[in-house]
Amino acid sequence: MGFELESAGLTHGNGFRALQRVSLRVGRGERVAVIGPSGAGKTSLIRLLGTALRPTEGRLDVLGANPWRLSAGALRRLRARIGTIHQSPPIPPRLRVVTAIHAGRLGRWPAWKGLLSLLYPVDVAGAHAALARFDLADRLFERCDRLSGGQLQRVGIARVLYQQPDLILADEPVSALDPALADAALGELVAESARSGASLFASLHAVDLALKWFPRIIGLRGGEVVFDLPTARLTDSMLHELYAAEGAMLPVQARDAAAGATTDPEADAKVIRLDTSRGR
Repeated sequence: MGFELESAGLTHGNGFRALQRVSLRVGRGERVAVIGPSGAGKTSLIRLLGTALRPTEGRLDVLGANPWRLSAGALRRLRARIGTIHQSPPIPPRLRVVTAIHAGRLGRWPAWKGLLSLLYPVDVAGAHAALARFDLADRLFERCDRLSGGQLQRVGIARVLYQQPDLILADEPVSALDPALADAALGELVAESARSGASLFASLHAVDLALKWFPRIIGLRGGEVVFDLPTARLTDSMLHELYAAEGAMLPVQARDAAAGATTDPEADAKVIRLDTSRGR
């Protein structure tokens, strides 16, 4: 199992209810996207699943365990099996890219190897291969503060793939990328999930990319699940209603990226319909 939420809720210290009555189950190897307007609770949900936050009500199981019933050591081992891709990767600016990639394995390596990796690259070939998937192999020994925002975001994705987690959580992972790079990066994430059997759960602002790459879509609004459906069963009216508070236009990445070839003709057709609706 990837994770399971049962009537889970999250109330912040200031009394704001970020999530309420959320029940979801994502199986091993399943690929699911969550979409919704700004403030819907997507980031809070990702942080909850990554055990950065504890639910204030309900139940959460991640990779077959309740994180908050584990010992400190068992919780560290569980977190090492979860790879989180942040919208703004928390990478120290003076760190070299190769060291940032190696950080993905710190939870799995013995302490001596982790310390050594800070002084000397212990797996240059592995870091190079991870970066090559995102056309960044030539930046291997560059300092991270010399990268653009889009390059840094791709380093964050490469780091999680190098980690080889059992659950990949992605919070707006391609928000800083141009349409072609965003499409390619999501393709790599999906390919890694298919290759390794890791569950992939991603929050996306661009609806067209969610429809193209994910066979199951969850709509979130006001901290509650509005729909949880196979992509083929979603209608334009459902999507427009989800974003009704943000106006008539749905957030999309770009027509060229969305209309690219996929292995699912129905998904292609849905993306095209979505784009044409923008001009209504």
